[in-house]
Amino acid sequence: MTDYQDLLQTIKSLQHSRLSYIELLQEEVKRNQDRPNEKIKSDEDSDDSSRPATSAHHIRAQNEQFTAPYSIPQTLTVSPSLGGQPLSPELAVGGACAIQMVVQAYIIKYLLFNQPINSECKMQSLMTVGEKEQRKALAAALTDILWTAGEEQTATVCLVMSERCFTPHMDYKLDNFTERLQLFTFKNKDDVKSFICEHIQCFKDEGSHGTILFLYSLIFSRTIERMRADFDCTTTHLLHVSLGNFVCRQALLNLLLTGRATPHVFNGTSPNDDQDEALAQPLHGVLTRSHVGYLLWNREQVHHAQLPLVGSMLKTPKLPIWVCNINGTYSVLFSPNRLLLSDWKMEHLFHLYFYNGQPTQLSTTMLTIDTHSHHWQAENNDIQGDPEKKFPSVEMTIRTKWEGSGIDWNGTVPFF
Repeated sequence: MTDYQDLLQTIKSLQHSRLSYIELLQEEVKRNQDRPNEKIKSDEDSDDSSRPATSAHHIRAQNEQFTAPYSIPQTLTVSPSLGGQPLSPELAVGGACAIQMVVQAYIIKYLLFNQPINSECKMQSLMTVGEKEQRKALAAALTDILWTAGEEQTATVCLVMSERCFTPHMDYKLDNFTERLQLFTFKNKDDVKSFICEHIQCFKDEGSHGTILFLYSLIFSRTIERMRADFDCTTTHLLHVSLGNFVCRQALLNLLLTGRATPHVFNGTSPNDDQDEALAQPLHGVLTRSHVGYLLWNREQVHHAQLPLVGSMLKTPKLPIWVCNINGTYSVLFSPNRLLLSDWKMEHLFHLYFYNGQPTQLSTTMLTIDTHSHHWQAENNDIQGDPEKKFPSVEMTIRTKWEGSGIDWNGTVPFF
């Protein structure tokens, strides 16, 4: 095995998220059509939405049996006559992570900001997105991420062939999946999108294990050599094991968001460690603003004064969309107002939509952010210790970007 194979750890299965934001909105429209004159009561969701957030992987694990990669239906494989470059044993790597929320964020980016016109009515248009447009949005989202990882010059797409691309040797453990991967490399972004559109079933259909295929595509778009340069002395893997599950490291999140697998969330590089001691080699942070940002809150890390400070490159993306890591669970915050981050007056009072992809979220959650009130701090004076005794984690996450802001849940029972 070559040394780069220590970069990743092998995992055999990752199920798709069952509930997309588009589906959530469409379900809400259906309910409103059935009850046009009835106001949705906030206590409808209180039993479910007030529960602690649980990862989609954990929920599905309780209800579904393990599915191995070799269970991919024959209809989701492609013929060798399609061409492409066979995967060699030296490139056979594995790994997966919870990347669905990043893809959801890029789908929202496509649906809201693909057209130059900005309007709040775009939120209404999300509720009527047809299946064809959903496929286009998914293809556009995957293309954006891969193209950025390839430094906007190239991208590689991995598909599963019906036949093996190489004969496994004694150092390779047969899984009937990796040895059937074929690589398709493009130097034009439109060609990437067209190719993914033509084979979108390979990424979205039940049993396709599209997340694993996309992870392979991401790694080969970035290339192993570039990822080695992205890493520093603190990180040599994209994944780690936590409570028996494979979890993505910050380097993989940064790769998805910025195109570089840098291990840290601060801006630029740092010559010193957390104790301000000089290092032999600098630590690698985020170098540029991306279209989709990142916010982080973890109550345990806050309690132990270990919460990493996210830099402005991630906090202030080019578009008002953020992937949020809240107590280790991923969600999306976004605004349909393109000008939110470019006009300071827009940040006085504005709305953010929150989506966590969990079955417990039964309706669209719109939060109103007031950056001038600061009333939450006054109310917190009588609370000793952890402010989360009174304020949900999602509010504390928002305040890492808009410090001291007041947050109105607009009738939704606060959760998460």
